[in-house]
Amino acid sequence: MLGVFSRKSSSLLGVDIGATSVRLLSLSRDGRGYRVEAYAWQDLALDSVFESGGIDPEAQAMALSRAWRTSGSRLKAVAVAVPGEAVISKLIEMPAGLDEAELECQLSLEAGQYIPYPLEEVAIDFEVQGRVPGNPRRVQVLLVACRHETVEAAEALLAQAGLTPQVVESAPLALERCLALMTAQNPLAAQSALALLDVGSSVSSFSVMRDQRIIYSREQLFGSRPLSQFLEQRFSLTLDQVLQAEHQGGCSPVGIEEALQSFERDVLQNVQRALQLFAESPQRQPVQWLLLAGEGSRLAGLARRIERQLGIATALANPFVGMSVGPRVDAQALAERAPELLLACGLALRGFD
Repeated sequence: MLGVFSRKSSSLLGVDIGATSVRLLSLSRDGRGYRVEAYAWQDLALDSVFESGGIDPEAQAMALSRAWRTSGSRLKAVAVAVPGEAVISKLIEMPAGLDEAELECQLSLEAGQYIPYPLEEVAIDFEVQGRVPGNPRRVQVLLVACRHETVEAAEALLAQAGLTPQVVESAPLALERCLALMTAQNPLAAQSALALLDVGSSVSSFSVMRDQRIIYSREQLFGSRPLSQFLEQRFSLTLDQVLQAEHQGGCSPVGIEEALQSFERDVLQNVQRALQLFAESPQRQPVQWLLLAGEGSRLAGLARRIERQLGIATALANPFVGMSVGPRVDAQALAERAPELLLACGLALRGFD
């Protein structure tokens, strides 16, 4: 059945369910821009991660429920993402001039040749990307499909937290929407290739955007979890507590300082490796702007030191530059958390498409 990913709502709560925390964010229109109405995050306990690498869904639902209460938002209509690897994406050509119903009918007939599963086992959606270059009679259509069981698991988790799923889409599409917003705000990024390193818990992703489309993406088996576990076990501190103290100018014990420096070296090596692989890819082009995201990107002075090492303009990702904030939102705290809220922001923006 088409359209499972795209049930419309005028205002949505963007929910990012991660391996170590859950984050949520709501936006409203403010003139031609946006206003942050509410946001919150809730860390997951380390023991909520199974030995197999899976996450306890009950722990995630409880954390999400607590985050919703903390945010003060009354929104319960949610946009949530499924991992990119759970989604099949295919850019196909269709005749121009078809309305949405005609496109849906045509795609229903042709989808089987692009999807390696029985159609009754998948949810399918599509989005027109624009005219085919050099051929005004054809349009490019992005066809996406995901197995029903993946969508249903996300919907069940949200329901357990007392929330209502309205949109389920792929994480890369939500991230692309957020990056497009940031490039529109930055003339340098809008005119050149923009790279993003998102340092996750166990896996980090490197993406490159040009002309408001992600043209390259690659995952790396590197993340902040080993550092988090070391700090928890050795010093009974969370990574967030250490980063907060660092930004407040506190002096960390020698063991913590050495661990942070080692992690920073790993981040730099992974950035260099990612840029090298991109330079060797068919999509290669000069990267003039690098953004850092994820909890591990918040080390004090990290962006400045990477910029000095690589000679590429580098900054922490902040999609909220130029946005106003509602009365319940601490603007300074939001700015500090901004690098961790890209996916939640991209999902919240879906309500205004």
